Amino acid sequence: MNIAEIKKTDIANGEGVRVSLFVSGCTRHCKNCFNSIAWDFSYGRPFDDALREEIMTALSPAHIAGLSLLGGEPFEPANQRGLVPFLQEVRARFPEKNIWCYTGFTFDGTRMKEPQANCEVTGELLSSIDILVDGPFVEELKDIRLKFRGSSNQRVIDMKRTKSEGNIVLYLT
Repeated sequence: MNIAEIKKTDIANGEGVRVSLFVSGCTRHCKNCFNSIAWDFSYGRPFDDALREEIMTALSPAHIAGLSLLGGEPFEPANQRGLVPFLQEVRARFPEKNIWCYTGFTFDGTRMKEPQANCEVTGELLSSIDILVDGPFVEELKDIRLKFRGSSNQRVIDMKRTKSEGNIVLYLT
């Protein structure tokens, strides 16, 4: 897995000051994607131990609310396989921090609706996420007034409440 970019003090991709990790690789290719350079799975730098530790160090300060995952596409199976062990380590080291994830795929309440977004670790990835922003960016539904999403078809889902209540619970409407 490669990483396209790391933002160590991001306020645009989730609540509070966050570390945002942009993975490389996306097969969706949404029209007018804000980060089309990250469609290439080979773009950026390898997600090696040094990069993991750099992110852990960036997450350490008390004023950092958590980690946001973006892309490219975090739910590409190759990216899921790289992210799951990393998120387990983040949870172990920083249980007080939250994890947001942005995906162009759609969550159906238990898994991703699109078959190509599911693999043997999808359940583990979903259970590691506190807030999931799902759905493809749709240029015709773009609305700059929306919080933490680009188009009105996208949802901001509270994953912990969704799991406990058994139906999709929106974090923001």
